Amino acid sequence: MAKEKITKEMSLADVIQKYPETFDVFAKHGLHCVGCAVAQFEDIEQGAMAHGIDVDRLIGDLNKAIQKKK
Repeated sequence: MAKEKITKEMSLADVIQKYPETFDVFAKHGLHCVGCAVAQFEDIEQGAMAHGIDVDRLIGDLNKAIQKKK
């Protein structure tokens, strides 16, 4: 079975809902709007770009967080 992986095309809301442990990672990177209405429609890459966040570093940290949880 392949390991689950978060991608930059996933919506912010879906990631938070499926992996609540990622909330702190989003906050650490300065993406505090994960609970706002836009998060329902915006993917991780769009949110990161809107806030000037390095999306590749964010994705790496998000995936580390979900792998630790397992």
